[in-house]
Amino acid sequence: MTDVLTLTKALINKKSVTPEDAGCMDLLADLLTPLGFVVEHLDFGDTKNVWIRKGSQAPLFCFAGHTDVVPSGPAEKWQTPPFEATEKDGMLFGRGAADMKGSIAAMVVATQRFIQANPDHKGSIAYLITSDEEGPFINGTTKVIDTLEERNEKIDWCIVGEPSSTAKVGDVVKNGRRGSLTGDLIIKGIQGHVAYPHLARNPIHQVAPALAELANTHWDSGNEFFPPTSFQISNINGGTGAGNVIPGELHICFNFRFSTEVTDQELIKRVTELLDKHQLEYDIKWTFNGQPFLTAAGDLVAATVDAIKDCTGIDTELSTAGGTSDGRFIAPTGAQVVELGPVNATIHKIDECVNINDLSTLTSVYHNILQRLLA
Repeated sequence: MTDVLTLTKALINKKSVTPEDAGCMDLLADLLTPLGFVVEHLDFGDTKNVWIRKGSQAPLFCFAGHTDVVPSGPAEKWQTPPFEATEKDGMLFGRGAADMKGSIAAMVVATQRFIQANPDHKGSIAYLITSDEEGPFINGTTKVIDTLEERNEKIDWCIVGEPSSTAKVGDVVKNGRRGSLTGDLIIKGIQGHVAYPHLARNPIHQVAPALAELANTHWDSGNEFFPPTSFQISNINGGTGAGNVIPGELHICFNFRFSTEVTDQELIKRVTELLDKHQLEYDIKWTFNGQPFLTAAGDLVAATVDAIKDCTGIDTELSTAGGTSDGRFIAPTGAQVVELGPVNATIHKIDECVNINDLSTLTSVYHNILQRLLA
């Protein structure tokens, strides 16, 4: 039986910065094939993906995750080398410890325990692992799901190992995510001298009332599962750097995180109508990052909530807050999807770490979920 701490360390020690996998998937395959799993590599472009499945019958339970990590930042600012897993004061330090190599290790160990105790379990178990979740996410999980859909291979239940917890393992589970839509807007003016504004057209002045209206627009009221849709401007760039030149263009980037009460097309229509009302000359490019999804009451949510209570005593909170995840590609196929992983306080930060005891707890919760659904 693999030790979850040992496996987490081995994964952290592989420098798998997006879109590199650095051998992580081969390590997982070596551990799972003796249990009867069949490994299928589904690589697209510079992205490595692997689909590892045991069994051919429904229902299909899937663990989903990513081996890639974000860059470490300046290594000299870390207490310990970012790609050398280090134990200190009950914590395990290293890039990916919480996001999400600890989760992947817990999934594998839970699977080993479950199959050892239930060699004739019902249904099938699979792993969908990508090396491009932290990057452009073009050739990762979304392409694997396209492949599975083409051959009508359907996931029934999926746990994504994203670090969902806030203070203790299992205190928060994501049973959905908001949609994400980004707009890159260019307001066109006429460059000129600040002393002769009648010979120019200042795009900053022109767009200011429209931006104020966008920032104060009520897009929807949300619902029992989702907060109201939010609009946030993330970047504004304009001007030549000189104090006496009216700029000819203004670049604005903004993002919607939207609920199931509105669609991306409705948001695009409302923004366009508002810009036109203010008689602006503009170009706009839209980037659609994912639809909102929700897994409400059902087998997977019930098993997850009960397993957390059984293993930790915690009454978990179901939440749809936070950013996007690869669950947005899996849920539209009809799968029930939840995200459950370690505490997220240090993800993407200097000195990322995970509580060593939490790794064992997470393994027990994953194992308990498997027991409830497939034993």
